[in-house]
Amino acid sequence: MKDDFENWKTGDATKDAVLADAGRAQTATNYAIVKSDPDEPALAFYRQGDALVGGAQWVKSFVDAGITYTGTVRYFRPTVTLYGTTSAGVTFCTDESKAFNKDVKTKKVDRTPATRNSYVYYNTHLKKAGNGVWQTTQLVSERGNSTCAR
Repeated sequence: MKDDFENWKTGDATKDAVLADAGRAQTATNYAIVKSDPDEPALAFYRQGDALVGGAQWVKSFVDAGITYTGTVRYFRPTVTLYGTTSAGVTFCTDESKAFNKDVKTKKVDRTPATRNSYVYYNTHLKKAGNGVWQTTQLVSERGNSTCAR
């Protein structure tokens, strides 16, 4: 599984730190899926609150279905809005057209064709933890959103 972050820097040190940790939250989720472990510590390191609960449930849905993830997810069009020194919003798009479900037992990859639903729009909220990590606390996604599926 590969995560490809396209234009994931702004030139502003604070915004770039927020983006880096927002990206790591996504990578931690994909890592937990590949490891088939909804309790993967990286999830709780980069996610808290509703985002942690939702992320663990998402990973568990893969485990329960006996599938994992393979391929590449492209992350693009990131935007960052700072709300003071410890709170931020991040929106971004993903292109999952080259990422596929893979059966854990048979290793068979489900190579579905790309559609509008291969693109997902994310709207997230992050808070800066005491250790300096920007943790995703809320996450809403919309598959097939026109912002991403152009």
